[in-house]
Formats: sequence, C-alpha cells, structure tokens
Amino acid sequence: MHQLFAELMGTALMIVFGVGVHADTVLNDTKYHGSGHLFAITTWAFGISIVLFIFPTICLNPAMAFAQFLLGNMTFIRFIEVSVFELAGGVIGAVIVYIMYADQFKHSYDKIDPVVIRNIFSTGPGVRDLPRNFFVEFFDTFIFLTGIMVIVTIKTPGIMPIGIGLLVWAIGMGLGGPTGFAMNQARDLGPRIAFAILPLKNKAAADWQYGLIVPGIAPFFGAVASVLFAKFYLGL
Repeated sequence: MHQLFAELMGTALMIVFGVGVHADTVLNDTKYHGSGHLFAITTWAFGISIVLFIFPTICLNPAMAFAQFLLGNMTFIRFIEVSVFELAGGVIGAVIVYIMYADQFKHSYDKIDPVVIRNIFSTGPGVRDLPRNFFVEFFDTFIFLTGIMVIVTIKTPGIMPIGIGLLVWAIGMGLGGPTGFAMNQARDLGPRIAFAILPLKNKAAADWQYGLIVPGIAPFFGAVASVLFAKFYLGL
C-alpha cells in the first residue's frame, strides 16, 4: 500500500505541475498568461524530475507499469493496481489545479474557447487524424520508455530524475507538436475524467473517442515495442 500511495501522490504532483502550467499559460488573469509552450514543456520536465526525486521508485505511468509486467518485474494484478492508483492520482491532481485556479476559470468563461479550456486538462491533436495521431503517441511512448530503461541503468546518484526530465523536455520539444505527447494514460485520462466531472461552465465534450484510442491505447503498444527493443537489441 505504501508503494501504491506513492504512485497516487507522485502522479497527483506531476499533474499539479503539468495541468497547473497549462492553466497558468491559458487562463485569464494569471501571472504567466500567454507564456507559451516552451514555458509549459519546461515545467512538465522539471516537475517530473522533482516528483522522481521525492518518489524515486514509482512508475507514474500505466504504460511503464505494463512494460514492467512484460519484463516480469510486476504481476498482472500489480499492474492493474498500480494503474488504478495512478489514474486516481491524475484525477486528484487535476482537481487540485481547478481549486487553485478557480477564480481564473471564472474569468475565462465565454472568453476562451471551451476546447482550449478542455486542453488544459487533457491532450488533443493539432490535426485530428486518428491513425497518424495513434502512431505519434505510439512512437513518442516507445522513445520515452526506452530512454527511461537506459537512464535507470546509470547508477550515479541524481542522474535518473534529471535524465528523465531532460528526456521529457526533448520529446516535448521535438515530438510533442502533433498530439501533445501524453505517453501516459494517467497523464491524459485522469485529468480528462476530472474535466468531465468538474463544474466548469460551457464545457466542451470530453472527446472520449480520441482519449481512449490515442493516449489511452497507443502507449501500451509503445510499451511493447520498447520492451522488445530493450530486451533483444539493447540487451537490458
């Protein structure tokens, strides 16, 4: 239970940083309104590093948990438990952000496109093309999980959180434009659930079709490819 609650708290904190920075850059009457995607992606990267300094043994990501199951490091039941706690953490983190930015949400109703407000919580494509969007999320996750598997083999203290943060930053800058680089069901579906239940005015549809197909399923395929590459090419 200690490990499962670490997954919940770590995922919630990751979402507080990530969804929080999107609220900060998108909503009216924030200190950093309009700061842009470099600001947001850097916050995601640094935030994940901080989470991993605090909780260094967690997956933070059902796709990574699935990879650990495929590698034999986790039972299937444990994978399900970890994923549920991570999704719950994603919901909790998004609700915390909503509470923190409640005044800014009120000042943005009828002034900011409802889809843009939805995208504070969850990812969305620049161009909606589900097969291509699926491939992008698959490939991003493949790079992400493979990079993590290599980074964690380096035993120098502090390298793992910093290295994974830099990996997130690089993927976000180079590969994140088409879909918003979820690579993680808890990152997308947790806040998407929160968006669906929160009392937001003039709310856009949660777009479950996209959410379940692209950030929901594609990362699992990325996990399979990453495990195969790491095991049979890298010899990890």
